[in-house]
Amino acid sequence: MKQTKRILALLLALSMIVFAGCGSKTIGTSSKPFANSDGIKENGFWEGIKARKYVKLCDYSSITIPSETRAITGKAVQSEIDDILSDYAVENKATDRAVADGDSVNIDYVGSVDGVEFDGGSTKGTGTDVVIGKTNYIDDFLQQLIGHKPGESFDVNVTFPEDYGVENLNGKDAVFAVTINYITESSVPELTDAFVSEQLSVSHGWKTVAEMKADILNDLQEAAITKYIQDYIIGNSTIKSLPKAILEYQQNSMMLYYQNYANQYGMEFDEFLKTYAGYATKEELLEKNLEDNTKSANYSLVMQAIAEDAGISVTADDVAPYFLKYFNTDDYSEYETNFGMPYLMQVVLYQKVLDFLKSNAVSA
Repeated sequence: MKQTKRILALLLALSMIVFAGCGSKTIGTSSKPFANSDGIKENGFWEGIKARKYVKLCDYSSITIPSETRAITGKAVQSEIDDILSDYAVENKATDRAVADGDSVNIDYVGSVDGVEFDGGSTKGTGTDVVIGKTNYIDDFLQQLIGHKPGESFDVNVTFPEDYGVENLNGKDAVFAVTINYITESSVPELTDAFVSEQLSVSHGWKTVAEMKADILNDLQEAAITKYIQDYIIGNSTIKSLPKAILEYQQNSMMLYYQNYANQYGMEFDEFLKTYAGYATKEELLEKNLEDNTKSANYSLVMQAIAEDAGISVTADDVAPYFLKYFNTDDYSEYETNFGMPYLMQVVLYQKVLDFLKSNAVSA
């Protein structure tokens, strides 16, 4: 089974729910804790919602796919190959050269304002990985690492924005005592038939580079067609009104995403939003992501409306084949534990709708 088919599964998941959590139940828009299967029936449909009442569907019976949709560039194929090879990269902790722009660097730091350490401003000696020029830190924090070598300890001086969102940090000058632990360097294997046969035949089903490239191209074309169909049904259907419950679900999923990261950092939700996500409050987080959450909610509503209109349904027997096709395993017990069976049924239902739309689509 070819794991590049995860491209399609991921595309579906991201379109359906932009910020899926991973099973935590510590946050929600109301006082009730949120779980991923909240508001979803065992058959994957939304509880108490007849989607056809809220949507004027487009003609989805034979969607025309433009020829250019299948035009996948060699660069796109190579990007997928690079991602796969990166999984087999050998990492080396370099300590004998200076940090340069673009480097992945492991550092420790302790931040202080007016000589007083502040909450959330320290790695507590556990180290954290940053990429110069990519990781988002305040001011020019990371640029000041350039030119220093692993083993060096020095001060980084920055100024918090006036609207940073933390009262005792807004507009303040801060000093971070930084230690560079090491630079992470990666070397990827050479792409040869021997490498493909030895490393990728079991996981992906490939034995040669040619097979690998052809299959990736096909998967990218399928993903492009899926994306076109998703955009088509949303762009050509009319949402009469959006049930509040579906929008709130997307918002709760988004907050759960951030809550899980906050838990990993050992921080409170509000503190994490201010320090790392750039949102002063939960309300600001919801406001700035309202458009994306609304799009996801609209997509979910339209997908269920098509399922209702076309008589498409799923059973528990459809779940294992879905995971076998897209995740190379029929054991979905961990996913069921983290997300709940209703959530999985909804994912499988929407994939079945997409399969139906693709099977009836025509080429231009």
